[in-house]
Amino acid sequence: MSVDGAAIGPHTNPDELLAYKIGKRVVLSIASSSDSTQKRDLVVRPINGATERNLLYRKWIEENRAYVAKISQGRLGYIHMADMSAGALTQLNLDLDAENQKRDGVVIDVRNNNGGFVNVYAIDVLARRSYFNMTPRGFSMAPSRSALGQRALELPTILVTNRHTLSDGEDFTEGYRSLHLGKVVGEPTAGWIIYTSGVQLIDGSGLRLPYDRITANDGTLMEMHPRPVDIPVAKPIGESFRGRDSQLDAAVTELLKEIGNRSREN
Repeated sequence: MSVDGAAIGPHTNPDELLAYKIGKRVVLSIASSSDSTQKRDLVVRPINGATERNLLYRKWIEENRAYVAKISQGRLGYIHMADMSAGALTQLNLDLDAENQKRDGVVIDVRNNNGGFVNVYAIDVLARRSYFNMTPRGFSMAPSRSALGQRALELPTILVTNRHTLSDGEDFTEGYRSLHLGKVVGEPTAGWIIYTSGVQLIDGSGLRLPYDRITANDGTLMEMHPRPVDIPVAKPIGESFRGRDSQLDAAVTELLKEIGNRSREN
């Protein structure tokens, strides 16, 4: 009905009333209908577009985590890496520690990952294996790496990727494949991986120049050569509106098949 006391009518532009309100206290007067006599005030603090996108992204993550838990009957965990930044690596460590250590396996999702530089560190978390256990006095036994503070998942995993996974996300996919950490499900990656460096021109503008050529261990040039998948699954357009994710379905089915009846308790 109003924004900070300014009434909203048929010719009012709500965007104008909300301009320059980000981070500030705003009072919205709301009602169930325009002719209602019962109104109430709601105090809000508007956020910017970047914060909104991050909140929507985290909501998507939680929905995927719940989806994987549901279709795997609670046996599998889920993590997603949106890029290969230092922040994404920190979030990976948090996600694996907080929720996924108690699962029998974890679905690793790098769909739409737009790259960065931390693929080797992320791969290490998945590739490390324990070689002895430690039992502190008064506590339960734990793998040595985890007990000594080194990040190591040490669980069966499967990787989900798509054609929008590019740059360092493709490096991660190649590392996962070549080290035989698990199956890769989804679509071949973008084939868009070459390291570039920034160069400033005389007029103050800048451009990026190719700097490092990236090749797989077999000599294959990775630029313009998408990283392949073991289980191809194309996601049908619009299936998310039906509450489905065929790529996650295939990943969960395959990982459960590999794990079988084994569990952490076994």
